[in-house]
Amino acid sequence: MYMMRDIVRDGNPVLRKIAQPVQFPLSDADKKLASDMMEYLIKSQDPDFAQKHHLRAGVGLAAPQVGVSEQMACVLVPAEDADDADKTKKYALELTLINPVIISNSIQKAQLFEGEGCLSVDKDIPGYVPRSARITVRYQDFDGNKQTIRVKNYPAIVCQHEIDHLHGHLFYDHINKNDPFEKEPDVIIV
Repeated sequence: MYMMRDIVRDGNPVLRKIAQPVQFPLSDADKKLASDMMEYLIKSQDPDFAQKHHLRAGVGLAAPQVGVSEQMACVLVPAEDADDADKTKKYALELTLINPVIISNSIQKAQLFEGEGCLSVDKDIPGYVPRSARITVRYQDFDGNKQTIRVKNYPAIVCQHEIDHLHGHLFYDHINKNDPFEKEPDVIIV
């Protein structure tokens, strides 16, 4: 399992590279990568385990963040963090995205009230990160089959954050440098 010492920190060149597509069939190394990233997210969201092992809670983790420049990311959004989540489910979104591409996005923007953070960025960087409020993502599953998912609000923000990692972007690249807390008109605050 990954620990905080395994998370690549801001300044490491791998975080600014465009990740390579994952090849199919998946190698054992890629299967383990996906499993280990998801396990980190699950364990980091368990308050007792996270405190004991000094893990920062995460809802997403991309392969470049563990030093692997491949187009793979895991997202694990707790059900209480989604607008229309089925309250019988523990997670609103539990997904491994392989070779993901955003194929459509809304004009309307959404942003987190408190701004975004990142496991790879140790300091707080204040400011709003405008994202599309709704997106459609095409990705491949573990068998290489193409899948499509539509997400909105917080799950959409998480997916966009992780897909950014695959293109060498960090959340603070999107913050308005002149006015970090500028709100766009009609933005959804999540």
